[in-house]
Amino acid sequence: MAGNHRDWVAKAIARIEADFNRSSDTHLIPIELPGYPGIDVYLKDESSHPTGSLKHRLARSLFLYALANGWLHEASTVVEASSGSTAVSEAYFARLLGLPFVAVMPHGTSPEKIRAIEFYGGQCHLVDSACGLDEASRRLARQSGGHFMDQFTYAERATDWRANNNIAESIFRQMALEPHPVPAWIVCSAGTGGTSATLGRYVRYRRHDTRILCADPESSVFFDYYAGAMRGHVDASLSLPHGSRIEGIGRPRVEPSFIPGCIDTMVKVPDSLSLAAMRHVSARLGRRVGGSTGTNFVGVLYAAQCMRSAGQTGSIVAILCDGGERYAHSYYAAVWYDRNGIDVVDADAAVVAALEGTDLELAIAAAPT
Repeated sequence: MAGNHRDWVAKAIARIEADFNRSSDTHLIPIELPGYPGIDVYLKDESSHPTGSLKHRLARSLFLYALANGWLHEASTVVEASSGSTAVSEAYFARLLGLPFVAVMPHGTSPEKIRAIEFYGGQCHLVDSACGLDEASRRLARQSGGHFMDQFTYAERATDWRANNNIAESIFRQMALEPHPVPAWIVCSAGTGGTSATLGRYVRYRRHDTRILCADPESSVFFDYYAGAMRGHVDASLSLPHGSRIEGIGRPRVEPSFIPGCIDTMVKVPDSLSLAAMRHVSARLGRRVGGSTGTNFVGVLYAAQCMRSAGQTGSIVAILCDGGERYAHSYYAAVWYDRNGIDVVDADAAVVAALEGTDLELAIAAAPT
């Protein structure tokens, strides 16, 4: 029996590696900041993965980690707690291995993401609150005799942050021929915390001077947790009664994969500003991007202002997390803004002014460094 299991694991890993070998790297797209001469900005376009988001990297790593640990077998039901994109990507890999997949998601997750999960053969189990995702996921895994992937615990440890084509290694390889090949800042946001941990560990391991800025959305505890940790007060019990309106990032509780020491600073971004920046980036690229990319772009503007104030030139790289097609009913629908009471006019004006050089400090909060 053990030999048969090892044979299945070997074949499963080979399928995932072959799938990776068929895929090309994601693009690095330059984007201008008119008010910041000498500062070059690039977007790492993770929407070009087969499943359309940054979470494709995470899902591949989580499956390889679970397989190598002996947690998956050929009859396993794979269960994940996810607001959408991770579940889409995990459904893809589960189908690749011939395994059933169940995504445990909060009510209100975009119907486009639900359809994407179902397209890859996954099922969606909806719960009332984002705070109940883990409990429901563990229960379903027990009932099915399956495995709960638990992205929020294992994201930071499943990714090989030293090499193996992680996102940090990819960024530095693609930046090699640019005028400022070592970025002054890399800007990301946190859903699990796995990407910020990978980026922070890699730049330290490779001894780069690059700093990591993590942008947090309005309804999330990560910023307050980080700010407290920088003051020597670590409070992992922080919680909120609801999740973030910016899908895929921010959490109502502190997650194990969020590592404050891997980050150099954080900013907290109002949802209205995230979505205004999203609309700006979409207009500049000629295609829709998701709300988390807008959050990251506000982080870019903050980093650029810091560099300009210090008389620095250089480059900034930010993560373009996913495309906007999955948010047609929300971020790209006027009625959604009306229903949620989110400003559009003033927020758009603030982003335009910031692009020309106006300070955003009054609109966002910055953590101590």
